[in-house]
Amino acid sequence: METSNFTGYDLPTFILMGIPGLGDAHIWISIPFAAFYMTALLANFTVLSIVAKEQRLHKPMYLLIGMLAVSDMIIPTTIIPRALGIFWFNLKSITLAACLAQAFFLPVSATMHSGVLMTMAVDRCVAICNPLRYTSILTNARVAKLGLVCVVRAVLYIVPLSVLLSRMPFCDNRIIPHTYCETMAVSMLSCGDITGCRMYGLVLACVSTGFDMTVIAISYVLITRAVLRMSSKTAHQKALSTCTAHILVILMAYPPGLFSILAYRFGEGIAPSVHIILSNLIYLLPSMLNPIVYGIKTKELREEVVAFICRRFLTGITGYKTT
Repeated sequence: METSNFTGYDLPTFILMGIPGLGDAHIWISIPFAAFYMTALLANFTVLSIVAKEQRLHKPMYLLIGMLAVSDMIIPTTIIPRALGIFWFNLKSITLAACLAQAFFLPVSATMHSGVLMTMAVDRCVAICNPLRYTSILTNARVAKLGLVCVVRAVLYIVPLSVLLSRMPFCDNRIIPHTYCETMAVSMLSCGDITGCRMYGLVLACVSTGFDMTVIAISYVLITRAVLRMSSKTAHQKALSTCTAHILVILMAYPPGLFSILAYRFGEGIAPSVHIILSNLIYLLPSMLNPIVYGIKTKELREEVVAFICRRFLTGITGYKTT
């Protein structure tokens, strides 16, 4: 088969097929996708706005929640608008630049998301294990620097993978059986050797996710030991309640994410349509549910969210802004 190496003016155009085998159901599938996406944007934007506006929420924990909200808006925005374009308007063609950008920004934002979750675990560990020094150890400036480290780390991790992908020769078949340009889905169209891309992707997943999960596990071992040393049952409950939301978010992020990574490499028995739907929901559902979990489980944030909704409701009824 003829190949193209992305040189000169012959820049390839790929075709995203959406969900093969379920073309007739695209409209129906788009309804929950669109609803989940709009909910994710609205919920995360609300949380981010409240954290930015309310002075009493300018604390390390809430700054981290704000960072999580940013990544939870970027992740679905990277893939869902393109998917909806396929479902609604049959916009299946995608340029090389757009495909590579999507294959870059999705893992970068996902890696950044994982880094923020790891930092949140460290935050809770310091708050429970060393509460008297918490404000001096984790200042707002230090948390901001840790957030920047998460971004830089994510970019440095993914750049080599994107370089490998951009240098691959592609056959005449440029049909991607997916709703977005997932790195492995694109690399499988190459006529060249994709071993380097596959191996780097697998090693990256193990190193990046493995490191973050190890730090999270160590943090919770220390938290558990500190809680067991507390003599008061009320202190037990208070300490654990501050971790509940974070634990729920972790359970929504890592197990499904690891499933998606391993399914592409070892899950040949999984139906393509099932895998594609799940790979979208794995990114979409946590982004929608994370701000809801923190809004419900975190007292100060919950109070501010309720006050914000009440102000908006009263403004809508009376026409006057409330203070």
